Amino acid sequence: MATSVFINLPVNNLELAKAFFTKLGWSFNPDFTDETAACMVISDTIFAMLLTHEKFAQFTPRPIADAHKVSEMLIALNRDSQTEVDALVDKATAAGGSEPRALQDLGFMYSRAFADLDGHIWEIFWMDPAAIPQTE
Repeated sequence: MATSVFINLPVNNLELAKAFFTKLGWSFNPDFTDETAACMVISDTIFAMLLTHEKFAQFTPRPIADAHKVSEMLIALNRDSQTEVDALVDKATAAGGSEPRALQDLGFMYSRAFADLDGHIWEIFWMDPAAIPQTE
């Protein structure tokens, strides 16, 4: 059985967060979605649980970071081409997200990033393993 990944993210406004990510093409599993949480389906094995601050606080004794001010983590997702990277980041910025850094093109890897409405940074990349420079 494949391992599933569940990323738990605090959001200020659950309905706005759901609308933002819907514009990016992701859907939500209604079986795990209510007024306090929404299970966003990224792939067959990757999910993001968008949680109100009150719900998120039930899982940790630590304060919730303001991702607009501090880097809490970078969520990296690969795409099948540079065109797909650009399309997703362009959708995110058109939906109200921001692009926190310039694109990076290393030849074998191409990446851009977007910050969602709550400041969480999503690194979107394409990589060609055959083009990775070989070390001797």
